[in-house]
Amino acid sequence: MINLIYNLLLWLILPLLVPYHAYRSLSRGRRTAFLERFGRIPAEELELIGGGGGTILVHAVSVGETNAALPLLKGIRTRFPGKKIVISNVTETGRSVAQKSKAADLCIYFPFDYPFAVRSVLESLRPDMVVIMETEIWPNFIGVAREMGIPVLLANGRISDRSFGRYLRLSWFFRPVLERLSALCMQTPVDAERIAAIGAPSAAVHVGGNLKYDIPVVKAPPEQVAGIKSTYRIPADCFVFAAASTHEGEEAQVLSAYRELLAHDPQSFLILAPRHPERAPGVAELIKKEGFPFQSRSTLDGSPPLPAGGIMLLDTVGELAGLYRASDLVFVGGTLVATGGHNPLEPAACQVPVLFGPHMENFREIAALFVTHCGAEVQPADLAALTSELLRLAADPALRAELGRRGAGILLESAGATSRHLDVMDSLLEGRANRG
Repeated sequence: MINLIYNLLLWLILPLLVPYHAYRSLSRGRRTAFLERFGRIPAEELELIGGGGGTILVHAVSVGETNAALPLLKGIRTRFPGKKIVISNVTETGRSVAQKSKAADLCIYFPFDYPFAVRSVLESLRPDMVVIMETEIWPNFIGVAREMGIPVLLANGRISDRSFGRYLRLSWFFRPVLERLSALCMQTPVDAERIAAIGAPSAAVHVGGNLKYDIPVVKAPPEQVAGIKSTYRIPADCFVFAAASTHEGEEAQVLSAYRELLAHDPQSFLILAPRHPERAPGVAELIKKEGFPFQSRSTLDGSPPLPAGGIMLLDTVGELAGLYRASDLVFVGGTLVATGGHNPLEPAACQVPVLFGPHMENFREIAALFVTHCGAEVQPADLAALTSELLRLAADPALRAELGRRGAGILLESAGATSRHLDVMDSLLEGRANRG
């Protein structure tokens, strides 16, 4: 009955879904990709995986989930060398990151959760296994995969404080879906307890750790830093401050802190990267209003070096991780405003010191580790504290280097989730082969 009601609601919203999705895509300059989202994968793309069979399908909604999946994709390639890898995304930005990573043999859009669309995709790909990153619970997708005998693993799962109560109240809906999953690898014991309370079978729940810790720790050598700065027209001898994944309401605060920095050290430079590139025009207007010299990344090629005291506005996707290597200090956005925060581990993997604000609800465990290893100062409570810490770190290269080493140490100490996930995948594939 629950499944019948869910599908009835899906059909009722279809007349709204199509124009809404078209509007969101076209207003952001992105493809609607309706054919793929309704289950039709072009034949020329299927040829990249040999027409289906012997594949593992990994689903990652957007940029964060795709980046988290990269260590697992690399591990799959090593552990199961005969398998083709397909990655699906919901967002254009996630798909762009997946394509640029070259970690998969084929990148597709995840289908809308209509049974006919889901079945069409799964019949085209015929995957040996489906891996769903984090807590993406799509009833029809999981149900059809189960009917087709395809094991489904929930990987890197987490249940935040904020969402746990909501899931628990709706456990009557989620329980039947969770029972269809073959295995669930949760990030922490608390996440494992929560998913079991919502309705997942305890025997199928594993504590796999957080895949985000398994990114390689590499400090860029001076010649690589110089090359990155040359490519992006960043002045060679400046202190480079990167404000990453910022949201509305944060850019003004970052610019205020940057103005204070320039008053103390005019030989500084800001990389400003809004979380959603479509916001870049509005951020550009704000920068103009504040009177800073700047240039957008999309218009940078062939231009002369940018001036000290200037700003590069990153309005493209997939380049931020490389720019971390050329940064002296990174502020992770989504944390001075109440959006739940973003992942500070990527810049930490470059041995670059990291700051983030008080709103790290979605990364509470990671934030706690940074505070423990690096000190409470890495989490300034407001603009005044951010400005103070920015000035302190800009003036102390030795302290920056020490904080960079400590941040990288968090990843080194917490690694191992990829291996645990692959062990579970190995068991599921073996079980499927035995049943076959």
